[in-house]
Amino acid sequence: MTQYHVTGMSCAACSARVEKAVSGVAGVRQCAVSLLTNSMGVEGTASPEAVIAAVTAAGYGASLKTENGRETAPAADALTDTETPKLRRRLAVSVILLLLLMYISMGHAMFGLPLPRILEVNPEAAGLAELLLSGAVLTVNQRFFVSGFRGLLHRAPNMHTLVAMGSGVSFVWSICVLFRMTVADRIAAHALLHELNFESAAMILTLITVGKLLEARAKEKTTDALRGLMSLSPKTALILENGAEREVPVTAVRPGTCFAVRPGMVFPADGIVESGSGAVDESALTGESIPADKEAGSAVHAGTRNLSGYLVCRATETGDYTTLSQIIRMVGDAAATKAPIAKTADRVAGVFVPAVIGIALLTLTVWLLIGQSFGYALARAVSVLVISCPCALGLATPVAIMVGSGVGAKHGILFKTASALEETGRCSVIALDKTGTMTAGTPRITDRIPAEGITEHELLCAAAAAEQHSEHPLASAVMEFAAERGISPDPVTEFAAESGIGVRALRNGVLLRGGSAAAMADLLTEDMKNAADALAEQGKTPLCFAAGGKTLGILAAADTLRPDSKAAVRRLRELGLKTVMLTGDNPRTAEAVGREAGVDAVMAGLLPGGKEEAVRALSRDGKVLMIGDGINDAPALTRAEIGLAVGGGTQIAADAADAVLMRSSLTDAVNAVRLSRAALRNIKQNLFWAFCYNIIGIPLAAGVLSPFGITLPPMFGAAAMSLSSFLVVSNALRLNLFKAEAPAASADAPDITNQNTKGTVDQMTITTIEIRGMMCPHCEAHVRKALEAVGNLTVREVSHEKNCAVLESAAAPDEAALRKAVTDAGYEVAGIRR
Repeated sequence: MTQYHVTGMSCAACSARVEKAVSGVAGVRQCAVSLLTNSMGVEGTASPEAVIAAVTAAGYGASLKTENGRETAPAADALTDTETPKLRRRLAVSVILLLLLMYISMGHAMFGLPLPRILEVNPEAAGLAELLLSGAVLTVNQRFFVSGFRGLLHRAPNMHTLVAMGSGVSFVWSICVLFRMTVADRIAAHALLHELNFESAAMILTLITVGKLLEARAKEKTTDALRGLMSLSPKTALILENGAEREVPVTAVRPGTCFAVRPGMVFPADGIVESGSGAVDESALTGESIPADKEAGSAVHAGTRNLSGYLVCRATETGDYTTLSQIIRMVGDAAATKAPIAKTADRVAGVFVPAVIGIALLTLTVWLLIGQSFGYALARAVSVLVISCPCALGLATPVAIMVGSGVGAKHGILFKTASALEETGRCSVIALDKTGTMTAGTPRITDRIPAEGITEHELLCAAAAAEQHSEHPLASAVMEFAAERGISPDPVTEFAAESGIGVRALRNGVLLRGGSAAAMADLLTEDMKNAADALAEQGKTPLCFAAGGKTLGILAAADTLRPDSKAAVRRLRELGLKTVMLTGDNPRTAEAVGREAGVDAVMAGLLPGGKEEAVRALSRDGKVLMIGDGINDAPALTRAEIGLAVGGGTQIAADAADAVLMRSSLTDAVNAVRLSRAALRNIKQNLFWAFCYNIIGIPLAAGVLSPFGITLPPMFGAAAMSLSSFLVVSNALRLNLFKAEAPAASADAPDITNQNTKGTVDQMTITTIEIRGMMCPHCEAHVRKALEAVGNLTVREVSHEKNCAVLESAAAPDEAALRKAVTDAGYEVAGIRR
């Protein structure tokens, strides 16, 4: 979608006119115009010149947002509020002139205020003073007339047309009355003085300006999130030349440039760490509050902040091509597109202004036919013109989309289009890819079952020795698990790996074997075979090990659920979504994972094409929301009504999806659904108010209730119009109060208990340290690093909110060493418990 800036639009009728004009250009497949951001997105083969020409012919201006053929992220200057200062100055002058005008026209009659002698005895002089003051207000607010009548000349009347006609007709009528006063006697002239509507003409413009000022200030707040993202990028960078640091503007950083980042500094570009280590706050991009540890080879991103350590990096992407710029562009694109629910409002807005002009003329005619005076009939017609508000209709959807997209970005949820934000909340079925989405995507050791007479340590040492040279993913799981427990593998010789069978090697002359239960069946006891079958029923892969022809035991590996997956599935079901897990795994493994996760249904043994067919079948039950991360998920993500790509997945999955979750957390899918429903609810509230306001206000202004003594003067109609748009924008700002749910650790996280052949339980030691003095995620990173240095333990959690650290270890850790590590890091140990 090619993006354009559009100038000259003042209301929904303008955006509808531009959209209609561009949609008529040959080669344009889709066009979406945003009144809120004064932008337009166009899809198709039409040239930019043809699109810009169509906009110009419609009476507006347009320019291309792209640079060198590629989309650029919105610049901070594009969101700078230049309108509010101008409106504030116009309003100040208008109010001063209006007060003088009201003093002359109404002050003497209503409040007995003294007037200069010449005005008190000479009604023509008073009328002339009112003409000059009112004319000055009209001149100050000439923009309404220029824009309004230009739209009329292009046969595209807009809100400014209504205001200009209402104020202009009152002004011209008053001039006609003033001329009548010059030929009337003194008594008649004084009577005609009360028929002048100069104050109404000025009041209408002043009140509309008040409304525009309130609206502009409220609209500015809708882009706070986007402006906040833009402010993340630093102005300067420290580049390294011949080993020396030199500060340069961030625009001087190019791909391949070597730059340094000190603690507290913000990364100026995407890159790869070449040397150094530290903790980096990536919350602005991912929403994750816990700092990410970085070392040589780690990827870093522009806009993130280095909390500790000196890092030397080499830039890979700079300027408009960094991850941060892509996020900014995605949020901007979502605001520039149009949600399906907005189409009804657009259709109404397209005919709204001509219809209101027709109603005003009909009102004038009917009152004259009934026998009312021309002044009375004109007042009713003017009231109809100025109370009508197409802006409320036009802003109802885009302001909610802009705020919702910004709130989503702040929490690591990136909606590519307004349609994605709206439709996510409408889905009733959620299809979840298993591997990498619900699970971690890599196998972990979940169970240890030593044979009788063998200790767990002996089993792990043999397993690590046998698997150390293997490249199989299950071997990596064994080695990682052994390393977590401080076990270094013994050297081996004559290593061999046989596909589908297992590994073998010599350790100190003793043959070590490792493999599946089927491959090792000749060495397994009956109890070991039963244990292997039980693990397989749970969807786990049993790895059997033997030394010198004697069984040592079994290690079970599984692609475990992410810590928050089970809680997220439960929340999705509570939101009324049917949860279905899609996987290419065998049915037995898939059913076990599905039971553990708590999904409603499991569809197993699916190839990439099979997942797409599964989504097609599920769509019979309602709109489908598909969540995936891999290349094989791309067809299903495209087929579903809404596709959500997990941020840690492939670029192909992200390209095929309608929204991207920056964190690899299913809880963000819950937040995406909740945010979408909140935005949809907000849009409906805005549209309800906009339609009801006009449905009630226009007949009231036309004088339908005048037989009951209820009429609406033009100035009150203008005041009502001013407030309508302000209320719509203010209601949309309530979306900023959205509270995202934090990922919850599953109660069924990877097992730490394991049953052996004797029926006893070998339990890992869980140690909780109560710590005082931690204030932020930076403190958590310090404590985590200090505790990991103790060795022979795994740091499960460090929380400054809970004031504690949770450790897992095979044996009880040395409390003195733990206290020393925390104390040396600058914090206080309040207690240690197991």
